[in-house]
Amino acid sequence: MATRRHALLLLLAAAFASLLALAAAEGAEEGPRGRRLLVLLDDLAVRSSHSAFFGSLQARGFDLDFRLADDPKLSLHRYGQYLYDGLVLFAPSTPRFGGSVDQNAVLEFIDAGHDMILAADSSASDLIRGIATECGVDFDEDPEAMVIDHINYAVTDVEGDHTLIAGDDLIQSDVILGSKKIEAPVLFRGIGHMANPSNSLVLKVLSASPSAYSANPKTKLSSPPSLTGSAISLVSVMQARNNARVLISGSLDLFSNRFLKSGVQKAGSKTRYERAGNEQFVTETSKWVFHERGHLKAVNVKHHKVGETNEPGMYRINDDLEYSVEIYEWSGTSWKPYVADDVQLQFFMMSPYVLKTMSTDNKGLYSTSFKVPDVYGVFQFKVEYQRLGYTGLSFTKQIPVRPYRHNEYERFITSAYPYYTASFSTRIIPSNPYALGAIEREISSFSTSIHMYCAYGCFLHILTCVPVPQIKYSSAHKFLETDAT
Repeated sequence: MATRRHALLLLLAAAFASLLALAAAEGAEEGPRGRRLLVLLDDLAVRSSHSAFFGSLQARGFDLDFRLADDPKLSLHRYGQYLYDGLVLFAPSTPRFGGSVDQNAVLEFIDAGHDMILAADSSASDLIRGIATECGVDFDEDPEAMVIDHINYAVTDVEGDHTLIAGDDLIQSDVILGSKKIEAPVLFRGIGHMANPSNSLVLKVLSASPSAYSANPKTKLSSPPSLTGSAISLVSVMQARNNARVLISGSLDLFSNRFLKSGVQKAGSKTRYERAGNEQFVTETSKWVFHERGHLKAVNVKHHKVGETNEPGMYRINDDLEYSVEIYEWSGTSWKPYVADDVQLQFFMMSPYVLKTMSTDNKGLYSTSFKVPDVYGVFQFKVEYQRLGYTGLSFTKQIPVRPYRHNEYERFITSAYPYYTASFSTRIIPSNPYALGAIEREISSFSTSIHMYCAYGCFLHILTCVPVPQIKYSSAHKFLETDAT
């Protein structure tokens, strides 16, 4: 009897827990991205050596699927639908992927709007280098090269080759690295890369110091290195035009438990930190990559005439109108009002006729008002918002603008006042005899001038009709003769 009661209590507890989970799921807001991540490894040992990073992803609600990069059953999509929302590529040495995955499949995955974290090291294969190149960064062509810095290296118990870098040249962006400043240097050991200067979508998140260079640490330099100084990027990010985000690191150790939990002291500094800045760095950047921060959405786009609430199907020139839109940012758990002072609206037809910065109530609502231009045609309300680290907003709404109808003009037009005055003056002047006499004298003088001009014109006409004598030279009589023609 006691056993049955115990079993019944367990069933009731399980049912109650499932109801609570269902209620929590229904009450939670839906984020901008899914939570399914594919983690590709070239060695399953990486799963344990980088468990702290993977654990932080799982603690934030991500579902990780660990697979070997050469798994023959590997696939990113099935029946036209993608199986994952993001990709973590921790397989730097793999020469080829298994199954139906290849370089083009990974690039198509990004083109479809999905996100990726790619980590390489000195063993990076041509496949990994090719994916990085397509994302806008170029690793050092020397396969044996590593980033070396004889000034800004991390102090260790054993004097090494100064390939363990203590980097602190971080991008100044709260949306990418979080609002809390990373105080400790970030440990880095790996290969450097250079952002493609023609690609404006790539940003350097962690850069090398001016004293760094890329070379083979086991050999002496025979020629100047190809990558030097701050031009070397250690970690870069790219946000595509479809808002897909990619992080590329030249160091797989950057995400390892050893680097996340070890202390750090920069050469030449007396300050030693108990923890390197790696844990905070990889956590914050992964939040940005997987759209837990910096993702914007626009809702409730409205426009109407001033004093009205309904949206018309057409405006008239010189109408006064109001436009409003609500913009929110995903905070990782819910949508929060986005507050900024640089969101602009264009009233556009071939070119912007109106460009206005919208005001905000600090609760997500942006609004503005203006007068429709005195030009009719098909216009667009256009908002194009691009800001460092945030997803881009671009949305339009088309609306026609018509001219006045014939019965909509004002009874008296301001520009026609001179004509109104002239018409009334024809009634006023004849009633005054002095004015009438003056008008007659002016008319008489004008007629005399006309007669003089006509006489002069007739005289000129007669001159043109009279034959002109032609002068000829006669050689026989040796004198001049004139003949009338």
